[in-house]
Amino acid sequence: MTEIPEHLRKRAEEARAKAEAKKAGGGDAAPAAEAPAAAAAPAGDSRIPAHLLERSRAAKDRQSGGGVATAPAPVAAAAGAAVPAAPAGPVGTGPGGHTQRLLTVVKSGSIQDVKAKPTDKVHTWPHLLAIEFVAALAMLTFIFIFSIFVNAPLLELANLNQTPNPSKAPWYFLGLQELLTMFHPMVAGVTIPGMGIFLLILAPYIDKNPSNKPEDRKFAISLMTVHLMFWAVLTIIGSFFRGPGFNFVFPWNDGLFFEL
Repeated sequence: MTEIPEHLRKRAEEARAKAEAKKAGGGDAAPAAEAPAAAAAPAGDSRIPAHLLERSRAAKDRQSGGGVATAPAPVAAAAGAAVPAAPAGPVGTGPGGHTQRLLTVVKSGSIQDVKAKPTDKVHTWPHLLAIEFVAALAMLTFIFIFSIFVNAPLLELANLNQTPNPSKAPWYFLGLQELLTMFHPMVAGVTIPGMGIFLLILAPYIDKNPSNKPEDRKFAISLMTVHLMFWAVLTIIGSFFRGPGFNFVFPWNDGLFFEL
């Protein structure tokens, strides 16, 4: 049930007291009783509304004695003179003649401030793939124009009756050819490269640190560094330290046996 404001309750009690006084025939007694009550009010209280004074007195009485104090009819009548008149118009009354007022209803959704949280992630398409596609087109254009003005350093046609010695694979396969000189072809060509590739695939799932700082990604950086150094060492040995028959030689003594 809606709580009735205190000043409206005081106003209803005042009206009821006046009506009872008129029925009892004591119409002149009420004005006479109002004068002492008005004189007893301090001069400084004229600026404080009467309903606030009555509410504070009732609260003090409840705290001190536990009961609810009700102002006498003459005092309530005197206090009613300081209360501004109610606006004209239809006023709804509830049970017992109490007036009620409907407060403003505010929708909860209108006062909720919903803001999207900023994020530092974007979708792969179209943000990343569009940039990569443009970069690939730029690189293709550069290579196409470069190949028009610069000829590739090609050798003479291959002779089927004469195999070059040493016979070396292209530089990007020299690491694998170097492994073939040390292990069985099944181990050098399938097992070791397969294990390396599988370990690189598992690296993002083993190291789940979301940071992009190198000092926070020590495992991933160490794994990639070992992989690159292992393959770089094998490529360097196959390029500069292998001579005729793919035997080990020192390039500063026997020369270089390497062509692009």
